Amino acid sequence: MMLKESIRDKYKVVIGLEVHAQLSTVSKIFSSESVSFGGSPNTNISVVNLAHPGTLPKLNKKALEYAIKMGLVCQSKISRYNIFDRKNYFYPDLPKGYQLTQDRTPICIGGYVPITLKDGRQKDIILNRIHLEEDAGKLIHDQDSVYSLVDLNRAGTPLIEIVTEPVLSTSEEAAAFLTEVRQRVRYLDICDGNMEEGSLRCDANISIMLKDAKTFGKKVEIKNMNSIRYVQKAIDFEIERQIEEVERGNSIISETRMFDITSGKTYGMRAKEELNDYRYFPDPDLSPVIVSEEWLNSIMESLPLMAYDLHKKFTELYGLPQYDAQVLTDSKEIALYFEELCQRTKHYKAASNWMMGPVKAYLKTLTNKASEIPVRPVILAELIDLVEAGKLSFSIASQQVFPVLAEKQGTSALEVAQQLNVLQESDTGSLMPIIEEVINSYPQKVAEYKSGKKGIIAMFMGEVMKRSKGKADPKLASELLSKKLEVL
Repeated sequence: MMLKESIRDKYKVVIGLEVHAQLSTVSKIFSSESVSFGGSPNTNISVVNLAHPGTLPKLNKKALEYAIKMGLVCQSKISRYNIFDRKNYFYPDLPKGYQLTQDRTPICIGGYVPITLKDGRQKDIILNRIHLEEDAGKLIHDQDSVYSLVDLNRAGTPLIEIVTEPVLSTSEEAAAFLTEVRQRVRYLDICDGNMEEGSLRCDANISIMLKDAKTFGKKVEIKNMNSIRYVQKAIDFEIERQIEEVERGNSIISETRMFDITSGKTYGMRAKEELNDYRYFPDPDLSPVIVSEEWLNSIMESLPLMAYDLHKKFTELYGLPQYDAQVLTDSKEIALYFEELCQRTKHYKAASNWMMGPVKAYLKTLTNKASEIPVRPVILAELIDLVEAGKLSFSIASQQVFPVLAEKQGTSALEVAQQLNVLQESDTGSLMPIIEEVINSYPQKVAEYKSGKKGIIAMFMGEVMKRSKGKADPKLASELLSKKLEVL
């Protein structure tokens, strides 16, 4: 679908997001079984998840702490008095027939997440709430031609649901918000952010309205999207679908839809439930949870440096460009490695170039996980210092020395450079014979240089580096070569 710009401009788009993040606890939110991913179906279950009579839930304290951490880094107000509610609805993957969640007392109220768009514009995405709840199981539709199968391993896994106000207006804003949320949960170590495995999922509520309208249009919810790219595609399709429907004179149906990644289209799944359909009421089996001042302060003190903290440090203390700081803080592991690297060397920009160049290239040949960089920061710092001191050329350091350091972990950079015999010659006595040899080999080029073609010195330098096997100190060699050519 491609709408004419004149038609598209008649409408205002209103988007609100609900992001579900599975918390990286060892056990489930109200019972003790494992939350590990990838086990055989229906092995991580218990009588609590299966709602056997007489069983009682017990809140996982760590899940509550993780939720509070997310609220703190989103500037939310933390609720001191918390109760859990029963959200009543029946699906085959929810054995109890209700979900334990927080309706009236979400653990985190309000707050915001700042985003930066591709054109540099910044916007604060206002949050309505962040609340705790339990995940449902998983229906599997592609393993039997007649029946849908159910795997209850995921049932009871702790979730936080991050709910925005309806303040987004484009799919780009939605993608930027999801990217920022994923980065924050990863920096906090409360969720791995793996959308492919369902650890982070997104529902998008989308409506359109004429620009001069006073009330929102009917909203449509697109459920369970597990890719930022698919969220963008689904939102873009749904916006155009709704505008086309209205332009034809049809009404928008408030419904839940799914996104088909093959066709790139959304399709209707069921009528949208209203709040009163869920019949919320406080769960009688769970006691209220009081968050004391002492407990809250201890959680606050345990917060790690976040990407925005490190970004500020990298630009203000280490003097890096904004681009470098952005790239280096995209990954928590890379950011922390770089931070330790800067404790070992003062050549901050050179260190940044190494992280974005040779180190990143090397990681791509492996697992691309920064936690698996085989060269310790102290060794890489030594290598950087050798290059900056003129004792080693960057090309030899990155192409010959670094791979050996990666293979022989713990070996010093200087030791490897000596073993490879690649330390730069910085002695005039050893460089002059090579320079004279090169000049004597090209009398015609010397004549061209003397006639005014000064740029040809690059050719001479190339030969000097070649014949010295890259060991000549470029700065000293250039000075000696220029002096020699001038006196001929």
